[in-house]
Amino acid sequence: MKILLAVDDSLSTQRMLDYLLSHRDWLVDGNRFEVVHGLAPLPHGLAALLTDAEILERERTDARAVLEPVRHRLERAGIAAVFVHAVGVSPEVVARLAHQGGFDLVMLGSHGHGALAQWLSRSTVSGVLARSTVPLLVIR
Repeated sequence: MKILLAVDDSLSTQRMLDYLLSHRDWLVDGNRFEVVHGLAPLPHGLAALLTDAEILERERTDARAVLEPVRHRLERAGIAAVFVHAVGVSPEVVARLAHQGGFDLVMLGSHGHGALAQWLSRSTVSGVLARSTVPLLVIR
């Protein structure tokens, strides 16, 4: 099974990783994992003040801050994964990558708010759910 893990720097991601690592049946040899982090684009006013190289370095730094702790945690558990980041609205990034990458499942954490609060806050979970053609496993 090809599984996409959508991550950010929240406690929701930590709970999702806790769940994954505590359920060893997810960690069989046939399962392949890819970890994705969607970076919000810089506001146009700020982007206009920076060079392309500065923007790229800022994106790499932000992605590294989120992805490195996840990488270390998965490596300690013996899980090999591919790590990617993409600039864009996070739900769109996750749904697009899941579809284009031929994933069987998207796994992501949720803050545990109700449906109305998720809709009002434009949560990543509700955004991915609205866009994705790939099954989702949401961990609260």
